[in-house]
Amino acid sequence: FSSILPIPGGINLRKLILFIAMSLDGYIADQNGGVDWLRGQDDSTEENTFYDVFEKNVDTVIMVWRTYHQIVTELSPEEWVYSNKKSYVITHKRYPSAENIHFVSINPCTLARTLKQEEGKDIWICGGADIIHQFMLENLIDQYSISIIPTILGNGIPLFRPAAQEMKLRLIQVKNHHGITELIYERR
Repeated sequence: FSSILPIPGGINLRKLILFIAMSLDGYIADQNGGVDWLRGQDDSTEENTFYDVFEKNVDTVIMVWRTYHQIVTELSPEEWVYSNKKSYVITHKRYPSAENIHFVSINPCTLARTLKQEEGKDIWICGGADIIHQFMLENLIDQYSISIIPTILGNGIPLFRPAAQEMKLRLIQVKNHHGITELIYERR
């Protein structure tokens, strides 16, 4: 399926997509914020084919400071892994923006609404749980792509928080690779 749908007048509707992994018991990080458990069911070094397919349809990434900091200090300290995408880091700290990394202190929902109106490919919500929750409360997430890692953490940072209202989704695809199951849902 195509992630960019043309509408009359030649304007593309960009989707705001939550593409994230969680433990079988619903956590996106352990209780210390660690993510070293994010792998399949054995220690082989097979590539994440879900990400490879997904990232081709995305040109913008939104994340919070904590996610950004974890990427540049732990996960990929040698290079910015999203250098071919425009990245927005939501933070109250003042940092100078770089070529494709923009540090902003704007309401995440306002940012998402603005970006969805611009031309481009889809927009990836990379993390964290706080902005995911805000996007959910405003019903801004168009697609949920959740990879279930075959690990039970028992405790940690939950992906979903209690919400004021029920949210109905439609399952559009299920994929399985290396013991990881990816579930893709759209809003109904």
